[in-house]
Amino acid sequence: MKRQASGAVLALTLAVAVPARAQESGRGFLFGRPDWNVALYGGFAHANAQSDIFTFATNQLTLNRSDFDGLSAGADLSYSLKPNLDLVFGVSYSGSDRRSEFRKFLDNNNLPIEQKTKFSRVPVTASLKWYPVSRGRSVGRFAWIPSRYAPFVGAGAGLMFYRFEQAGDFVDFKTSNVFNQTYTSSSWAKTAHLLAGLEYAVSPRWSLTSEARYAWAKADLDRDFSGFKPIDLSGFATTLGFIVRF
Repeated sequence: MKRQASGAVLALTLAVAVPARAQESGRGFLFGRPDWNVALYGGFAHANAQSDIFTFATNQLTLNRSDFDGLSAGADLSYSLKPNLDLVFGVSYSGSDRRSEFRKFLDNNNLPIEQKTKFSRVPVTASLKWYPVSRGRSVGRFAWIPSRYAPFVGAGAGLMFYRFEQAGDFVDFKTSNVFNQTYTSSSWAKTAHLLAGLEYAVSPRWSLTSEARYAWAKADLDRDFSGFKPIDLSGFATTLGFIVRF
């Protein structure tokens, strides 16, 4: 009797588990075209750093424009509006943290006058991403097989939060006195971008993705940096990551 009961429980478990599993994916295909994608990625963000605040920093301090570049990381949530068109919501972060000293000045002890400069950008955006070739094909009524390669292009806009901070010792150019201070500016700015990339399917549910993106943005500086023009927040970023479909 116990063996019969155990066998019945096992049969019932398999009867429930197998259809539930089948709803997820088959061997080389999904049951139905996926509507949602989640992407996680990381890479490198190049900052244009063309405004006068960067010119001042690179002329007076031992900094180069490339010192404002930095690593980046982010996440996207995509919804398929059409087979070849996605609406994408994304957020990412890039930042740099560099030590420097004045190029032409020393303190009273003939020691370097040192400070640290931090620069970060956090865009929060919405994009339309278009795939010029099919991302997959349907087989019969239910099965969907992803294409191995899926190139894409896109455009979007949103808001970008930035923070620019310099902390340490500085020179009063009028008196040549050295003083310690922290200067900070942060706010939100409008941003727009263009993007292009490629997805590579490693399984029905998972893909690798690479992307190149150029963003435009600028913002006014706070009164700690009064007298300077708006800060240049534009730049180019390249990333690698993975996508999961569901």
